[in-house]
Amino acid sequence: MKQLFSLATSLLLVVLHAQSLKDFKVPKGYQKISQAKGDLDKDGKDETVIIFNTDKMVKKNDREDFPRTLYILKTIDGTLKIWKENNTFLFSSGMGFYPEDNAPPEISIKNNSLSITQIFNTNSRHTQTYKHTFRFQNGDFYLIGSYDRFEDTCDFDYLNEINFSTGKVIVDEEHASCDEDERVIPEDIHKEFTHPFKALIKMNNFRIGENKFKIPGLKKDIFY
Repeated sequence: MKQLFSLATSLLLVVLHAQSLKDFKVPKGYQKISQAKGDLDKDGKDETVIIFNTDKMVKKNDREDFPRTLYILKTIDGTLKIWKENNTFLFSSGMGFYPEDNAPPEISIKNNSLSITQIFNTNSRHTQTYKHTFRFQNGDFYLIGSYDRFEDTCDFDYLNEINFSTGKVIVDEEHASCDEDERVIPEDIHKEFTHPFKALIKMNNFRIGENKFKIPGLKKDIFY
């Protein structure tokens, strides 16, 4: 009986929350750059995730630079409703050395989780890739995974990968040389360990690079 009451209460809260969601209309001047659909709350219905370039253009190194925003939308009675809006972890359109060549952020939805991949060049040889995965639980979206890869065309390839749910961390650093000189090449590093994260970070509280912890046995920090 208690289980039936609890289920009925949960369903009632979901219905009331859905009724409070605002209708979605594309803001004037916004440009859609990515979109995907998938079930994020295990209700058997697909949500719609869209990333836009906003209309708040600024000049950056004589280039146009547009901040970006993400919407997670529910379809209720045939109408798109705003379930989540976020602009804390998306880089603007002018990010990187060749922003005009950047691919738009990639959205993927798998196993009821949302992943956003952002790739850009930091100079003519260096490529930065970020992939962050969020899951809806306890009434909000939380960061559960981080993939950070920084690579040179031939000198190095650095990878930090974190599973915040299990605490598993992978650090992998490979070194080589673009030149044929006899300079000393640093030793490669590969470490796998578990880090005790105190709590998961909510999507709207997450900003790339503002969190860190030490790598055991090394005089280095992981930033995420």
